[in-house]
Amino acid sequence: MALHTGSCHCGKVAFEVETDLQQVIECNCSICRKKGYLLAFVPRDALTVRGEENLSTYTFNTHTIRHRFCATCGTATFGEGKQPTGEAMAAINVRCLDAVELSEMKPIPFNGRDKG
Repeated sequence: MALHTGSCHCGKVAFEVETDLQQVIECNCSICRKKGYLLAFVPRDALTVRGEENLSTYTFNTHTIRHRFCATCGTATFGEGKQPTGEAMAAINVRCLDAVELSEMKPIPFNGRDKG
């Protein structure tokens, strides 16, 4: 596990997350495809957010995932939801992490488009 830092474009929202980035998911659901997300899933307590008061929330479909984004610059930093076991989780937008070389990652495709 490594501690990674990240932020939105304007810097009003910053975060730290502890993850090994072993699995990066590229989902093809409507929001992930249109936003270009690359996601790393972590327990919610592995994520520390600074500037949370600057976040807005968007939900759709079943309204179970809270897509969080900066209210100023619009950068989608992470999402929050629950694992099937009920544990709180966060889906980190890896594109918002500092010092991560995206070209070295091999995203795992996920067919979210055909999920209910």
